[in-house]
Amino acid sequence: MLLKKLYTLVFIRAEDQILLGYKKRGFGMNKWNGFGGKVEANETIIEAAARELKEECCVDVKTSDLKNIAHLEFTFEGEPTLMDVRVFSTNIFEGTPKETEEMLPKWFSIDNVPFNDMWPDDKIWFPYMLSNKLFFGHFHYEGFDKILNYKIEELESMETFYANRKS
Repeated sequence: MLLKKLYTLVFIRAEDQILLGYKKRGFGMNKWNGFGGKVEANETIIEAAARELKEECCVDVKTSDLKNIAHLEFTFEGEPTLMDVRVFSTNIFEGTPKETEEMLPKWFSIDNVPFNDMWPDDKIWFPYMLSNKLFFGHFHYEGFDKILNYKIEELESMETFYANRKS
């Protein structure tokens, strides 16, 4: 039985650019990624997404402006934990992205995303996100650099996806 841990991941987009953060410490260190982290016991998933974005790059978003665009699951060979990641996107935010102890934010052209310095799965699912598609993906890793297997599917709606998972 896998232990499920809930996480958020937020991407800010502006026209043909996407804001990524270079992880300076902890899980995912030395990789570019979106902003996010663990959902705390006293908050909703979307509240956690907004909080993590603020903590990691000093940008404010209203929870009503965050759109749930994906559900990603990650498992690692020999590890008893399933990382359940809810992915959000927005182009409405306040503030200027600033470096924090954890992340160094930088805007990238969507034609120049630094995939070689990101998680290997990003190359697979980013095209869905950049095409404004809703999607589900499951990735099973050996270590942190080798995908053993995966599945990805485009979704009609996130609401239908979550309703069907409960039944």
